[in-house]
Amino acid sequence: MQDKIDEMITHMSHSHQQMARVLDAERHVVVRISQIIHELPDSDPDFDGVSGIIESSGQINKNIIAYLGGIADLEEALAETLSQVVRELGSYEEE
Repeated sequence: MQDKIDEMITHMSHSHQQMARVLDAERHVVVRISQIIHELPDSDPDFDGVSGIIESSGQINKNIIAYLGGIADLEEALAETLSQVVRELGSYEEE
């Protein structure tokens, strides 16, 4: 039984390392996006009128929603794996 728990914890450790790599990559993307946004001119941007501004705002909102959805999925995956470990450790202590 202990071997199975050790295997599960090892597997979860590898999963968490991969998730950490994904978060680090996303961090680099966010840093680059912020650099790009910083370089945008503050005055007189040409968005082709109000419709262009609305379209650009919609695209930004979609990207933010997709990013937050990805982080929520990651947190959910972490919670599921940790709850499995806690359950296994609890059953191990009962034995």
